[in-house]
Amino acid sequence: MKKFLKIFLILILSQVLIINVFAGSDGTLELKNNSKDKDTEVKDCFETVNRGIFAFNQGLDKIFFKPIAKGYRYLPKPIRSGTSNALSNLTNVVTVPNNILQGQIKEAGINALRFSINSTLGIAGIFDVASYYGLNKLDKEDYGQTLGTWGVKEGCYFVLPVLGPTTVRDSLGSLVNFSGGDAWYNVTVTNNTKYFENSDYYYSRLTAGVDFRAKNLEAFESLEKNSLDLYASVRSLYLQDRKRKILNLDETTETLNDDDWEEIDTQ
Repeated sequence: MKKFLKIFLILILSQVLIINVFAGSDGTLELKNNSKDKDTEVKDCFETVNRGIFAFNQGLDKIFFKPIAKGYRYLPKPIRSGTSNALSNLTNVVTVPNNILQGQIKEAGINALRFSINSTLGIAGIFDVASYYGLNKLDKEDYGQTLGTWGVKEGCYFVLPVLGPTTVRDSLGSLVNFSGGDAWYNVTVTNNTKYFENSDYYYSRLTAGVDFRAKNLEAFESLEKNSLDLYASVRSLYLQDRKRKILNLDETTETLNDDDWEEIDTQ
């Protein structure tokens, strides 16, 4: 029981660290330079309840997760970069099948080669050796994005305690990860192996959340101070970012910087 509670806590910590960095400058959904874009109304079916849950999540972020992210930034750059590279490499086990499901065969091949090269020559992905061979890192894909490309609508927007903002479609996409769609989850949690423990999966999720939160500290603080309605801003940015990813637009959403640490530290 203690082991189960420990794993569950690690999982929810990782989710709130990743999700609670979302904040925009206003409450509108807008994508520029996109002829296909049309005003999209995503129903906030439970706004009153959502706002209460959102306030709870923000309190947790300020008390626990933001200090952790600040401490993480004191680690030497090689450690942060290596950790970020290894975590990014792991995402390919979900990205590749979604590339295929979306008909992105070329991208699937590149990501599969990146994973193979970095997992071996790059020592479990710590070093991005594939980039030296011209196989540059591509955008991540997930099952929620795949459902979007297939024409599945978002459904209601809602906020989960600790887990943060999502939609019906993205929630369904996330469930696929725990139903055989995530090879890393399968190896660590679903199947008993002598090489990995269940906790390895959740530790990796937690570390990914810390890494991502740390990369966006200043941007989030600035937008949090300047936003007139932070809840509406978070909702807008979440929906905007998901739409950008589904349409594969070459744009960066505010506060969602996931560059390499070398690039961030030199800015």
